[in-house]
Amino acid sequence: MPTRSQRRLTIGLSVVYIIMLTWLILFKLVTNFKDLPQLRSINLVPFRESVIVNGRIDFDEIIYNILVFVPMGIFVCILKPNWTFIQKVLPGFIFSLIFEVLQYIFAIGASDITDVIGNTLGGVIGIGIFAIIEKIAKDKTIKIINILALICFILISLLLIILTVANM
Repeated sequence: MPTRSQRRLTIGLSVVYIIMLTWLILFKLVTNFKDLPQLRSINLVPFRESVIVNGRIDFDEIIYNILVFVPMGIFVCILKPNWTFIQKVLPGFIFSLIFEVLQYIFAIGASDITDVIGNTLGGVIGIGIFAIIEKIAKDKTIKIINILALICFILISLLLIILTVANM
């Protein structure tokens, strides 16, 4: 059971993660709304069209979609330890679906079922990673994850600041 301060840190890290995820997926890391792509398309056939580049599947995009949602699964496990597996998978699926729908509504990207599948799989992998860390670290799991997440967010934030300043 996490301490009160560990829980607050996890909630704070989760909020920062959701903000960064929103900036990445919806706003494509741009700082000027004029730079957003004016694109509205939808693909409801998994692993078709949007992931095909030069006649081949672009595995990089699929892998990135999986990786960015791994923390979602981990954070859900910490914040909702009593939820069933399906309940823990749902937030990743729902967030992904909302992002894809918003991209379509605001014409700021291609909405793709493949992204929803990849994002949801990332959440499932996060749940698995949490289970493995919990088996190994036992009572120190949340502390270890919070420290690693804090370090990652600091490094990512520094990288984003550097990239933003360099592109001004």
